[in-house]
This record gives sequence, structure tokens and C-alpha cells, in this order.
Amino acid sequence: MKKTILTLIATLSIGLAKAQIHEIGIGLGGSSYVGDIGSTNYISPKDLGYNFTYRWNKSPRHSYKVSFTQLKISGDDAKSGMGSRRTRDYSFTNNIKELSLGLEFNYFEFDLHQPDFALTPFLYVGISGLQFNELYFKNNKLIEDKENKKYGLAIPFSAGVKARIAQRFIISAELGARYTFTDNLDGSKPNFDDSEKYSFGNKQSNDWYFYSGITLTYTFGKNPCYCTP
Repeated sequence: MKKTILTLIATLSIGLAKAQIHEIGIGLGGSSYVGDIGSTNYISPKDLGYNFTYRWNKSPRHSYKVSFTQLKISGDDAKSGMGSRRTRDYSFTNNIKELSLGLEFNYFEFDLHQPDFALTPFLYVGISGLQFNELYFKNNKLIEDKENKKYGLAIPFSAGVKARIAQRFIISAELGARYTFTDNLDGSKPNFDDSEKYSFGNKQSNDWYFYSGITLTYTFGKNPCYCTP
């Protein structure tokens, strides 16, 4: 995980050295989770989160994006549509810190040379590093080891729309999903000695979480020349 973060920082530093148009901003959103506890509704934001975002607009059609997101996920079997989960009656919460690096593709040209209003849908895909708390259930009680932080990777992908609302400000709304490479955001598959007896649920499927939000960014830097020399 530490090597992944260092790689992301190094990549960002190279981009900053060559960048001409930058965006930096903050956003708020809602998160939800799909795994072995609680509801199986994929898009149901209920827990709050926030994010910091940096974009390097490489061309009118694509940009590189780095973001840090902190959010909470939770699940409650009592709210599940599955009878077996309601009978089990487990619930949990976990806090996630996420650092992502990826590529954003604009459907229309989003040329920051122009001072007029501009709007475009966009798609985003990348790679994320995660930090979360170790959880497990013992005697039907949730045990949370806040001192034992776990690290993992996820693939984030999202769709959204962004608009320039003033010469220096851009607002974007985004709906995103994260496929994680862990099955223990919810405590269903802990990883320690003799932990197998505490495992439950579908062991063939990793956890997902979703984050939807609105971000306001401020643009700065010298306008790029997108033309071919």
C-alpha cells in the first residue's frame, strides 16, 4: 500500500511539472456498500463522505485526476430484503480513506480557452488505494480493531457531468462504483490466525462500495495550446 501511494505521488509530481491548466477543489457526497451484510441495493447513498480533487486538463477531451476521499460505509441485516440476513441480524460500520489516480474522458470538448459556459458528460476509470479498519464478529458481536489498519486496492469507475459556471469555477456531479480486492470491509472474512471460523457469507465475491457527490473546483495556471504544432 505504501509503495502504491508513493507511486501515485511520483506520477502526480511529473504531471505538475508539465501541467498548464489545473483544477483543485472539494466535494461532498453519499456512500453505500454491497457485500455480505445488509441491503443488496447497489445505488442507495446513505452515509456522508467528502473528497479533495486535483485535475490536470491534458486536452479538451481528457484529463488526469487525483482524488482523496474519506467516507463511511455501513450495513444492517434488519434492512435487508433477504430473510436469512434479517434472521442473522448483523450490522456494521467502517471508515474508508481512499487515494485514487485515473483518467477522465469528456464526451464533448471541454476547452478551457473559451470563457463561455461549457458542459459535458464524462467517464472516469482508475486505481485506488484503501485504508480501513479490521472487523470481525465473535459470538454475534462486532469486534472493531481501530489500531489495526488494513490496506487494499480497488478499481474505481464513474460517470457524471461537469459544467463551467464561471471563468474560474467548474462544478461536477458524479456517480461512482468501487470494486475492491477485499472481502472484509464488513467483517465477513477477517485475516488473522485462526480467523476462518469467523468467516461467513459468499466467499467467492469481494465487497463493493459506491460514492456519489458534487465537487466544486477552481481553475488556475496558463492556458494550454491544444493545437498540433
